[in-house]
Amino acid sequence: MSDSLGAGVEPFEADAWDDLLNHIDERLVIPIVGPELLTVATDAGPQNLYAWLAPRLAARLGVPSDEIPAEPTLNDVVVRFLSRRGRREDAYTRLRTIMRETTFAPPRALRQLAGIADFDLFVTTTFDSLLEDALNTVRFAGLRSTDAVVYAPNKVADLPAERALLTRPVVYHLLGRLCASPTYVLSDEDTLEFMCALQTDAYCPERLFGELEKSHLLVLGGGFPDWLMRMFLRLTKRRRLSDPRDVGEVLADRHVSGEPGLVFFLRHVSSRTQVFSEGAEAFVAELHRRWLLRRGATAVPWETSFPGTSDPVRFLAPEKVMPDRAVFISYAREDLAAVKRLKSSLDAAGIVTWFDLDRLGSGDDYARNIQRNIGRCSYFVPIVSANTQRRVEGYFRREWSWAVERTRGMAEGATFVLPVCLDDTPEAGALVPDKFLGSHWARLPAGEPTPEFIARMRELLGQPACAP
Repeated sequence: MSDSLGAGVEPFEADAWDDLLNHIDERLVIPIVGPELLTVATDAGPQNLYAWLAPRLAARLGVPSDEIPAEPTLNDVVVRFLSRRGRREDAYTRLRTIMRETTFAPPRALRQLAGIADFDLFVTTTFDSLLEDALNTVRFAGLRSTDAVVYAPNKVADLPAERALLTRPVVYHLLGRLCASPTYVLSDEDTLEFMCALQTDAYCPERLFGELEKSHLLVLGGGFPDWLMRMFLRLTKRRRLSDPRDVGEVLADRHVSGEPGLVFFLRHVSSRTQVFSEGAEAFVAELHRRWLLRRGATAVPWETSFPGTSDPVRFLAPEKVMPDRAVFISYAREDLAAVKRLKSSLDAAGIVTWFDLDRLGSGDDYARNIQRNIGRCSYFVPIVSANTQRRVEGYFRREWSWAVERTRGMAEGATFVLPVCLDDTPEAGALVPDKFLGSHWARLPAGEPTPEFIARMRELLGQPACAP
């Protein structure tokens, strides 16, 4: 597929696709998602979410249809409402009500984008949660495992960690997120306020913009007018766009071909910016197709399998909140890879497990939450290894102590602690609580569970002998 020419746009050739995919393989690309990708299924057929919302917001605000364009934007509605002396705050809470009264499945384009597993950080300029929904659907079988960070000019929120240290995919809402207060972009005036705030030292999320500055960017369907797109690109690169730089941008937006001044500017001034004129949805579909072909696949059923992998089981990150009666896995951070492997196999057997993946918490609240989880889990699985032997201190040892404390209220001989050893660490001399030495140790090298271990877990949990 090659890009059709328009308004001086040069074609997006095979070499450009290959270069982009190479950068994606190395996790050097950040998608920036805009409203153009929000095609949702409505009673009247497929429609852009913002276009669907605008007339409904006008009706809720009492703005007559003959006072707005035949196909109004949200900005058209808000401006007309304010001209009628309406309270600005009412527009945001009314829109929140409309969105609460309906549910949309994640659009196909967002599911395709989520299916590219090498993307770990997403920036969205939309206020909805559809991108998080797509990631949770495609990567986590519907579990709410994607982190969302929300920016507002009066409340700066940054990435929880450097990108290389992120353990879950993150969606950063650069222009705010839907709520009942006026803290997200609904009109052009809101956009101005956010852009002004983002340019100040006091209100700029420094960690995020550090990542944007050094990464290749996919600006997908933002729908920004000429002047705003130039400002946005300059903001993300934090230098003159004509200056030499190692990273570039791909701008995929169906409105771009109608902005000849912008295309001329990008072609002659910002030479690292490439334009794909067929639109964001077409770009994402082609990118997804090419990404799959690199991995020997041609199609992926998003709801049932993980894109780009041939593994018989897949790792689903634990939910942020531990499900009731889950099996609690306690481990040293050096054993995370084995713990992921163990959890994947137990998930496939229908055994609900949980462990603290993020390890970003600190303080009394964090400790109380972990202790509460140990107090309500069904079984406690401490992971013993050469790594735990080397560490005389570690948070996992606090977890072990809390598990032992819970057993003090149990009947003699009751099963609760189920130690798993990942290697040949002997029980004699193991640096574990005495309570662990009285329990049978399962030896699962590298976290690979045996059929006997899975059968025992299912028996303890009262599940059928064979997975359904």
